[in-house]
Amino acid sequence: MRNKTLADLNQVVALGGGHGLGRLMSSLSILGSRLTGIVATTDNGGSTGRIRRSEGGIAWGDTRNCLNQLIAEPSVASAMFEYRFSGSGELSGHNLGNLMLKALDHLSVRPLEAINLLRSLLKVDAILIPMSEQAVDLVACDHEGNHVYGEVNVDQLINMPRELMLSSQVTATHEALDVIAQADVILIGPGSFLTSLMPLLLLNDLAQAIRLSSATMIYIDNLGRELSFAAASLSLKEKLGLIEGKIGRQMIDAVIVGPGVNIHQIQERVVIQQPLEASDIPHRHDRQLLRQALDKALNELLNKHCVFYIIENDNF
Repeated sequence: MRNKTLADLNQVVALGGGHGLGRLMSSLSILGSRLTGIVATTDNGGSTGRIRRSEGGIAWGDTRNCLNQLIAEPSVASAMFEYRFSGSGELSGHNLGNLMLKALDHLSVRPLEAINLLRSLLKVDAILIPMSEQAVDLVACDHEGNHVYGEVNVDQLINMPRELMLSSQVTATHEALDVIAQADVILIGPGSFLTSLMPLLLLNDLAQAIRLSSATMIYIDNLGRELSFAAASLSLKEKLGLIEGKIGRQMIDAVIVGPGVNIHQIQERVVIQQPLEASDIPHRHDRQLLRQALDKALNELLNKHCVFYIIENDNF
């Protein structure tokens, strides 16, 4: 039986936000337009937060970060996109890419069109879709029952919140639902657990689309300790339980983790545990090692399913 790799698949969908999703997508950029990232849009910190407070709309920072990491051909356009203003004026700290996305949002009918225009300008083949094109924020009900608004404040919680929710019941981008229905593999992580991964699953229609999907689902754990004290307290088993609790059924077929993670409670799933850290950036995945780990997970799942099929169909 020939080994199966991600390169053999027709549609790979990655869910997340921030640096984690960008790193994952850049490691799989060889897939071109067969790779789609569905990006969290609830960030309210930094340049993104300032733009949202001033102009409204969705959060652009995570999408910009993904585009930055997917740029294969450096150019004047890519240098402009990555430029961050310094000094002490009103533009200080703003990333030009965020401002470009917001400007295109004003000129375009839809945020997705703004992203596609910049993908074309930057020669990025992989597809990026915002989780929703409607403005929405992350809200937590803390351990005392108080509502905590915004990703920045949620990340500062010491204790795990009783509940995570969105500030309003928005709908997922319909292209995101379509691509999930067509996916061969769905990847979730790495990324800040409460503020990059969970917001996507709080969209009821997106969670339902994943629940109805027949795709293989793989969770990729962070390599470094979570900056959020609450999220850092979670075990791998608890993370998987929270993800699948929002999806509505057991869905994760395989997990990819670095050394030192406690995997003893993980059952009925393929576990790939090996060194994954990049030599140049601490706590970030090495692109090649991550791609190899994903291919290894796919093959172990394929072998597992083949053995099950033989046993189920053995007439002797």
